[in-house]
Amino acid sequence: MSPTSLVNIGDYDKEDIFRILTSASLFKQNPNRDLLKGRVCATLFFEPSTRTRLSFETAVNRLRGRIVGFSDAATSSSTKGESLKDTIMMVSNYADIIIMRHHLEGSARYASEISPVPVINAGDGSNQHPTQTMLDLFTIYETQGTLNNLTITIVGDLKYGRAVHSLIQGLSHYNPTFNFVAPEELSIPEKYKTFCDRRDIIYREFTDFSPESINNADILYMTRVQKERFTDLMEYEKVKNVYVLHNDMLRESRENLKVLHPLPRVKEINQDVDDNPKAYYFQQAKNGMYVRQAVICDLMGIEVK
Repeated sequence: MSPTSLVNIGDYDKEDIFRILTSASLFKQNPNRDLLKGRVCATLFFEPSTRTRLSFETAVNRLRGRIVGFSDAATSSSTKGESLKDTIMMVSNYADIIIMRHHLEGSARYASEISPVPVINAGDGSNQHPTQTMLDLFTIYETQGTLNNLTITIVGDLKYGRAVHSLIQGLSHYNPTFNFVAPEELSIPEKYKTFCDRRDIIYREFTDFSPESINNADILYMTRVQKERFTDLMEYEKVKNVYVLHNDMLRESRENLKVLHPLPRVKEINQDVDDNPKAYYFQQAKNGMYVRQAVICDLMGIEVK
C-alpha cells in the first residue's frame, strides 16, 4: 500500500522508491500536464527556502494546480500564537495536500497524524528531508545507471544535515559503502552509525578531506555547514570553511564520479569546479521538480503514464 504522507524517507520501501523514480523519469520527459487541474496545494514554509519551495511550486504549476500558503512564518497567524495543530487543521480545509517546512524536529510527523489530507515533509529541523533524498536517488541512478553497490563520500555537516540523514536511510536498500568526512564537532550521529551497523552497511569515518575519500568514490556529496543550527557562533566560525573542494582535487577521481550538493553552497565547493563535467549539483536541483511532481501525484492517487 502506498504511504498516505511522506514524512520520513523510511516511509518508503524499495518498491515505493522504484515507483517514484519511474514516475519522475516520465515527468522529466514531459513535465507539463493537466494532472492537478482543479487541485489546490498548500506550501507552509515556517523556515526560509529557495530551491525546495520553488521546485514544489513549479512542480504544481506545471501540472496546472493552484498554490496557496506562505513563504515566511512572519506572515502567518503563528506570530499571533496560533498552534501548529490549528494551522494544519485550518489549511486542510482549503487544500488537497500540504507541503511543510518547519524548524522543529517531529513537526511533520505530528502534522501528518492530525491532517485529513496528505502531508509532505519539506524539512523538519535537522531531522529529515525525504524529497531531497528522492531527488538525490533519482540523480544517482541517472548518472550511475544503478543504485546498487556504490561508494558514497559525504562531506561537511553530518551532525545537523537532514539531507545527509535521509540519504543514509534511502540508500540503505542498495548495499552502499559510505565515507563520512566531518570534523569531530559535526560527525555523524551515533544513531545513524547504529542504523548502518544493524544493516551491515560498511562505513568509514575521516576528519581529513583526503584523496582516499575522493578517489574511491562514485558519488561525492558535499554539504554546507549550517550556521542556523549553531547556538554558539564561535563553534560555527571554527568549522565553517574546514573542507573546500577545488577542481584539482578531482584529478585522480573515478571517471564516473559525480559531485552532488543539496544546495545552497557557501564556500565548500569552489566555483572552479562548476565547469568540470563531474559537477552535477545544478542538474541535481533541477531533478527536484520532476521528483516532487511524482511524489505529489503518488500521494494524491493520480496515475502517471
